[in-house]
Formats: sequence, structure tokens, C-alpha cells
Amino acid sequence: MGGNKARQLEFYLGDALDHGAETIITTGAVQSNHVRICAAACGRLGLGCEVQLEDRVRDMPPEYHLSGSPLLSRLHGAVVHHYPEGEDEHAADSALEDIAARVRAKGGKPYVIHLGPEHPPLGALGYVDAATELLDQAQHVDLNIDAIVLPSGSASTHLGMLAGLELLGADIPVYGICIRRDAKSQKQRVALRSEKLCALLDGKVAMKRSRIFLDDAYLGPGYGKTTPEMFEAVSAGAALEGLLLDPIYSGKCFAGLIGMVRSGAFAADADVVFLHTGGVPALLGYASLFERALDSETGSEYAAGRPGPAGTR
Repeated sequence: MGGNKARQLEFYLGDALDHGAETIITTGAVQSNHVRICAAACGRLGLGCEVQLEDRVRDMPPEYHLSGSPLLSRLHGAVVHHYPEGEDEHAADSALEDIAARVRAKGGKPYVIHLGPEHPPLGALGYVDAATELLDQAQHVDLNIDAIVLPSGSASTHLGMLAGLELLGADIPVYGICIRRDAKSQKQRVALRSEKLCALLDGKVAMKRSRIFLDDAYLGPGYGKTTPEMFEAVSAGAALEGLLLDPIYSGKCFAGLIGMVRSGAFAADADVVFLHTGGVPALLGYASLFERALDSETGSEYAAGRPGPAGTR
């Protein structure tokens, strides 16, 4: 259920323990996969955890705020704070520092995992390692990977995979499906964070902007907002493959993959890796929205395992 966030937190929490931290403080959307897995990992490590839930997705049904990830974060023992904004990363990070100051005032030792792109992307190191694992596994099963498709949000997974492949000399294109901002803005973010990741890697890689491929055609109204393509992708994955995807990241990314296949972006015999980034509990926060979608004609077709548009399954 943790997906890519478990890999990223290995590096943040390792650094926190090295610095003698006692309480981890972080931020994310209400249904944040990162926040939930951070709370779980802190419980396992005996660390306190205070999380800030940002109001990024407006006009959502009640279960969005009560079920799925926010419920599990509380079960994992996190102290939950609410932040009324959703699009101001600098203000959200500033609010984290306020929480950290209160922890220090009580004699605690906080460690803040920031959101803004100006901070070192320690979590991206998890996907530098993942690139090595992926190519090792592919070699073991004699698979020549033609492309990788993954969600691009905070960009840690995206840039980590790019850097890992660069270190290995692997010229595999990585396609990022935008889940929070448009392609132009996201490319700037990936490029900025790539520079900081290169510094963490002692300059061993120098990623080119020409290697950053992004597609915002499946973003819809914005982060966490539903789209017909996402409903189709999640329903198809569940009904036809037993594969569960979340509505925020992997669902939109899988919709992007389906769209790329339908448009002929890949050769018919291409071997394409789809990176599932976890976050499945968020499905429960969208329960009534999925009920409505499944009652529609397209949702019913996929729930029954029938072919989708153009005969694509």
C-alpha cells in the first residue's frame, strides 16, 4: 500500500535517525500516500509523527475526509493538523516549521520533511536504487525495456528513475504522466529538482532537459479531481486484471498509458513498464464517486470485464 513512498521514506527517516530526531513532521493532501506511510513507518521505528493535511481538493464527499488514508494515518498514531490551503507549497512548509517550533518548545527533537522543490530531494535516492533493481530484474527474465511510464507529481520518483538510468548508462525513455500541474510547470520542477539530486550524487549525473518527457492530457481539472479516463482505467484494471489503482496517481497514470497505447505511441511488440506507485487506500475516500461511475454505461462495461473503446482491453 505504500508503493513509491516507502522507498523515499527509507532515506528521509534514515537521515532523521542519524540526526537523533524523535518526531517526524510532514505534509500532504488529505488522501496523501506519503503522509500515511510516514505515520506507519514512524510507528515501526518508535518515532513520534505529526502530519499536516492540506485542503488541496475542494468539494469532495464526506468520506474523502474520513476514510482511506486519513483514517489509517490516525490508526498509525499520527497527530493530525489541518491546513486550509492546497496550492502554496512555501506556506505549507512554513506551517511545518511552526509545528516543529512547538515540538522543540516542549523539549522534543523534530525532523521536517518539506514539500517545496528548493529542499534536497532525499527521497529521490530511493528511485535511483529502484532503477538498478528494475534493470537487474529485467535482465533476469530476459526483458528489454523499451519505455517506462510513471506518475509525475512531487517529481521525486520521476527524477530518481531518470538519474538511476543515467548512472547505469541505460537510454530508456521515461514518460511522466502529470497528476498535479501542467506539463510546462512540471518540466521546470523536474529540472530544478534534478539539479539538486545531481548535487546529492556528487555530480555523477547531469540529466538533460531533453530527457524529461511529460504528458498532462490526463490531469483533468487538477490534482485529486476525477476524470472519465481515470474511472475507465481504474475499473479496467480491477475488473480485467485484479489490479487495484488509486484515483490520484496510479489511476491517472494508467489512463495515460492506455491513451498512449491507443494513439500508437509504442510499437505493437514494445515492452513497456508501468510503475505502480501505491496509494490504494485512497480508493475508499472516493467511494461514492466510484459508485456513480460504475452505475454509468462505461463503468458497467468494465465492471463486467467487457472491452472498452476501440476493442481495447
